[in-house]
Amino acid sequence: MKSTAKGGIAVLLLLAMAACSSGNRAVSEKEARSLAGSRQALDARHHAEQRLRKIVRTYSDHTRLHLGLVVVRDACQTGLRKQPFFQDGSDTYRIKCSMRVLAYYGADRNHMGDVIDSILTTGDSDPRIPFTHDDTGRHLVAFYRGTGPNPNGPNALDPSEVFAWGDTLSWDPVNDHNPKRLVEEPLAVKNDPPVQRFLREPASGTVSGIRKRYGMVFRLELSSGDYYHVLKDDRNS
Repeated sequence: MKSTAKGGIAVLLLLAMAACSSGNRAVSEKEARSLAGSRQALDARHHAEQRLRKIVRTYSDHTRLHLGLVVVRDACQTGLRKQPFFQDGSDTYRIKCSMRVLAYYGADRNHMGDVIDSILTTGDSDPRIPFTHDDTGRHLVAFYRGTGPNPNGPNALDPSEVFAWGDTLSWDPVNDHNPKRLVEEPLAVKNDPPVQRFLREPASGTVSGIRKRYGMVFRLELSSGDYYHVLKDDRNS
């Protein structure tokens, strides 16, 4: 009985792998590049990137963060012709594209309370920044100004991240000097437009360089969601 069960699982896994193989892709590599490079895709890509870059600039223009490095990761993936097992919607589209932008800022660790407060103050009036003086924000400011307890608990590690609406803002811990908790250097991926783009501005910029200049690093992670989506019936979204 056990042998039969294991054999059945193995068959299912093999079928699932076959369904996800390149031979089961909804479009060929050539067609994928054509779709990703179409005028509709280029326009959608431009608008998505400009929207995210405006958010990046909002932080540098209106808070006490200093922009040091921007990384753009943009990728298009093809769907499947059919998906008999473990269905996740991958057989409903021909191609879809999404984008992530990582922005790295420098800040003065000796005035962390003022840095956090400047971000929350801007967020109170600008919807492009989703972090405000809500309960979490007020506790963070109080903690970094030495007038309140650690929001994570009396014996917890320093707070180092907030997230809202899909945006994530993380930073080097101020009191915890564990190097493993520091903001890491961004990983590079292959730059192969139009199906995959990787931009690093400036090309020589590094997280360690920002930290050396300003004292600590903040990382903002933004996502476009699916900015371009071609369904099986050729409808764009």
